Amino acid sequence: MQKQLLKMREELKQREAELEKSFEDKQQLKSQVQTLKEGLQNLQNTHVMQLEMSKQDDRGGEESANQTSEATVSTVVSCSQEKEGPTEKNPPSPVHSEREALLVGIISTFLHVHPFGASIEYICSYLQRLDTKINPSEVEALLSRLPCTFRQELTGVGASLEKRWNFCGFQGIKST
Repeated sequence: MQKQLLKMREELKQREAELEKSFEDKQQLKSQVQTLKEGLQNLQNTHVMQLEMSKQDDRGGEESANQTSEATVSTVVSCSQEKEGPTEKNPPSPVHSEREALLVGIISTFLHVHPFGASIEYICSYLQRLDTKINPSEVEALLSRLPCTFRQELTGVGASLEKRWNFCGFQGIKST
């Protein structure tokens, strides 16, 4: 009985040590979660500030664009911004792979710094520096499937007519 008692005490000490270790692990995980929450909050605050700055920049860009005397014909591929009733099925995703999602992110960033848009050839020449397998038809098809994020505009007159793609992702956020 004494041997059993000693053995049980030994087991109790081991379990107490395990319990203390798991308590320390739990505390460490809580601090990591708190750090991640703070980082996420800082990231969201930074994103909100960037959105506000881009809104101000867009207003200035629109004013200077309105001052140009060149005739501009705009054909905008737009999405419906009105909310519809609840649908029974989710529409299929316009982005079919992780590669396409990566392309959307890169193109969005590229077009965000080109407020007057860019031609498909210009976009593809940029993308081909990152991946030589990119072709203009693939990129144009992807941009066409995302009308709430990208829009195509025709600018110029007659022989100088040019197709340009613009990033309009923040406009969709404003309406929701």
